[in-house]
Amino acid sequence: MPDDLLALFRKTGALLDGHFVLRSGLHSRQFFQCALLLQYTDVAADVCGRLADKLRHIECDAVISPALGGIVVGQEVGCALGKRHIFAEKDAGGLVLRRGFQISPNERFVVAEDVVTRGGRVRETVDIVRARGGVVAAVGVIVDRSGSKRPDFGCPFVSLVEMNVETFEADQLPPDLAATPAVKPGSK
Repeated sequence: MPDDLLALFRKTGALLDGHFVLRSGLHSRQFFQCALLLQYTDVAADVCGRLADKLRHIECDAVISPALGGIVVGQEVGCALGKRHIFAEKDAGGLVLRRGFQISPNERFVVAEDVVTRGGRVRETVDIVRARGGVVAAVGVIVDRSGSKRPDFGCPFVSLVEMNVETFEADQLPPDLAATPAVKPGSK
């Protein structure tokens, strides 16, 4: 991670150390709570502007993001690219498109998200776009913590930061992590 971004994550309390259960079900010693970083509008504009710069060469018509963590990222990336932004939101455990948002046939989207480990919410968002005849031109995230298990979304995958953070299955925790109470911060 570039030093200035790491400093921003630490300064805002967005990079946490401990024992965490991720949305993917994996356990980790570190957790990125990007909402703590993105609550500062100047920081959000700067960080998401950097992500938009990495996506600027991708031809797109709009930006879509999964709720809840990706909404600020999608809005800021859309603003930096001069594109509209829509989002998919949770409903009965999955993501759906609501609020009158429309996807036109062949409309080209960038999917924007805060953090990806396994890419489940991004994949759901990609599927929503494709099911409506849209095209996913690229996926852009602030933090890619997938390591060697980088997801394949069938399009370019761009990240501002790649972190190789150890993750563990619940039944394969190292002793030090097993001895520490787990926290599931998610969208709290």
